[in-house]
Amino acid sequence: MHTPIHLRAGGTSLVVAVDGGRLPRILHWGPDLGELGADALAGLLRAALPAIGDSPVTYPQPVPVLPQLTEGWLGRPGLVGDSDGRRWAPYFREATHDVVDAAGGPVLRSRAHDPEYGLAVDVEIQVLTGSGLVRQRARITNDTATPYRVTSCELALPVPSDATEILDLTGRWALERVPQRRPFQVGEWARVSRGGKPGLEHTLLLVAGERGFGFRDGLVWATHLAWSGNQVLAAELTPAGTRHLAAGELLLPGEVVLGQGEVFQSRWQYGSWGAGLDELAARFHRHLRSRPQHPRSPRPVVLNTWEAVYFRHDLDTLLRLAERGAELGAERFVLDDGWFLGRRDDTSSLGDWTVDPAVWPKGLEPLADRVRELGMDFGLWFEPEMVNLNSELARRHPEWIFDAGHGPGLPSRYQYVLDLGHPGAYSYLFDRMNELVGSLGIAYIKWDHNRYLLDAGHVPDGRPGVRTQVEQAYRLMEQLKAAHPGLEIESCASGGGRIDLGVLEFADRVWPSDCNDPHERLEIQRWTGLLVPPEMQGTHIGAEESHTTHRTHPLDYRAEKALWGHLGVETNLLTADDETRAALARWVAFHKEHRDLLHSGEVVHADLADAAYRLEGVVSGDRAEALYAFSVVERPATWPPGRIRFPGLDDTRDYTVEAVYPGTAPAPGTVLPPWQHGGVTLPGRALRLVGVEAPSLDVDRSVLLRVTAS
Repeated sequence: MHTPIHLRAGGTSLVVAVDGGRLPRILHWGPDLGELGADALAGLLRAALPAIGDSPVTYPQPVPVLPQLTEGWLGRPGLVGDSDGRRWAPYFREATHDVVDAAGGPVLRSRAHDPEYGLAVDVEIQVLTGSGLVRQRARITNDTATPYRVTSCELALPVPSDATEILDLTGRWALERVPQRRPFQVGEWARVSRGGKPGLEHTLLLVAGERGFGFRDGLVWATHLAWSGNQVLAAELTPAGTRHLAAGELLLPGEVVLGQGEVFQSRWQYGSWGAGLDELAARFHRHLRSRPQHPRSPRPVVLNTWEAVYFRHDLDTLLRLAERGAELGAERFVLDDGWFLGRRDDTSSLGDWTVDPAVWPKGLEPLADRVRELGMDFGLWFEPEMVNLNSELARRHPEWIFDAGHGPGLPSRYQYVLDLGHPGAYSYLFDRMNELVGSLGIAYIKWDHNRYLLDAGHVPDGRPGVRTQVEQAYRLMEQLKAAHPGLEIESCASGGGRIDLGVLEFADRVWPSDCNDPHERLEIQRWTGLLVPPEMQGTHIGAEESHTTHRTHPLDYRAEKALWGHLGVETNLLTADDETRAALARWVAFHKEHRDLLHSGEVVHADLADAAYRLEGVVSGDRAEALYAFSVVERPATWPPGRIRFPGLDDTRDYTVEAVYPGTAPAPGTVLPPWQHGGVTLPGRALRLVGVEAPSLDVDRSVLLRVTAS
């Protein structure tokens, strides 16, 4: 019996069984076990084996990372494929294993064969240095002349029996990332995305944990697929008691058919764990921040034109808007939808990426030049993958529009999908975008993607083109960034419809939602933050009356909820009065003052007993300072709120807690807890275990709390 392999990095241990010529089986994934000798590792394997008796069927514990029917696995299969009804039950064996100390963290590489089927599989498992994330992928090779069709390839990450509860996310337009919980019961719970992008309803992560886990307590494990196309995340509990989280790309018929010597490589499946959701999320944040392409310059405050002018473009108005933005401290001006040929509303012109001479007789150069004179860089909106039938592009090249045999399909916002699998379509997009980025000195692209890919057939034969579409979108982003070093891209898809570690290899920012209502944004940003750190989430101050919910909120609440990410302003500064613009300028200045903390610290959330309240913040890496927000989100049954306790501080240091008001201070005569008059100084342990009396606030109101070490 081969000694199990122990991979350690970033506070994570991964113990993997590699005996019996089988593919890897994970014995432990989670807290660091420390140094383990060969005897201890062998003992772990022996201790993990079940009492099987005379039948190994249904008892294949520990679960292989690529489960196989031929090994007695009756749950979700690892690999599904065939050759016209044959070679459908592969049996990979005679595995060899090798451990490599790679730059990103230790890697286990395993290779196994099915000699009867002429198939080979390579599995790569890595524990990432610094973050402690686990990631794995598989490569399937067809060694015969008979084509082999891959239907699905799902890798598995086992979780222990303590994981008795599942958390995932759902949502819709302008209400993304709504959490839902359920018991981890026998059977499968699968979340599937079929629209050619993860989607507004996508779960982002699938989490399993100890019953009642929160942000600070309870061990949790989660899986995520680094892919922006069709996919499935699943949790499964078998009748034999085995629990695991699976993830894989969802392939359409015929998307992957391997000829002799050809290889299918699965997408990276990521796994994170933690003592509470904050630690689980922090691993993803550390991973993203450690990459060489992660944006390291201060995230420029954005002025976006969409909710200010919509399609009503003219140079004088936009020049005045830019000047107002510069006055309040904006550092990036983004011209949204409506600048290109014939675009007066959303019914026409998508695909015609030429500046409209009727609206811009001198082109966009006068606006872009003035924006830079004002000290801002210039950004532009595109929706490269979409097309209106009422456009010059669609009339010239109808064959570039997806069609599975019944025409271009149902419209969504009058849109259809441009097939980037056509070399001509891809070249057209790159050429137009490349020319505009270069000639206008564009620093930033707001990259939108509004329509789902439904019957996305490649013309003329109607073959599915979804997988190729996503790969080509990645390629287009990568090629533009290579041609224009420093160019930044935001991933927007009707809001938060394309947020994943696949697109974040190329995008510098995501747009969590088209909803700027702070009541909704608090929750949307909180749950998007399970994967994405604050500096990569676009968070904008919207209008007093939300354009999506029609709620009204004071500026201070709107600004506070936008403070925590990559700040932007999307209200109409041309109709705002002097007092409003002055308050906006104060909030922008406060954000800049604390930007380093907000965009590098650890995000923390208190687990409060009453769902009417929220306390969350960011703590610096050295625990010397922190900024929190206490919010009331609904009317509580009891009053006053009681004490709030502060997560994330150093128990051994003394801290001063002060309420701060970047916008408008409390009116004279406002009743405040005594500690708010001059602040209070307490040890970190006391702030964690005892806390301070919460400010008494109305619904949809908040107060910022600055905490500094003495």
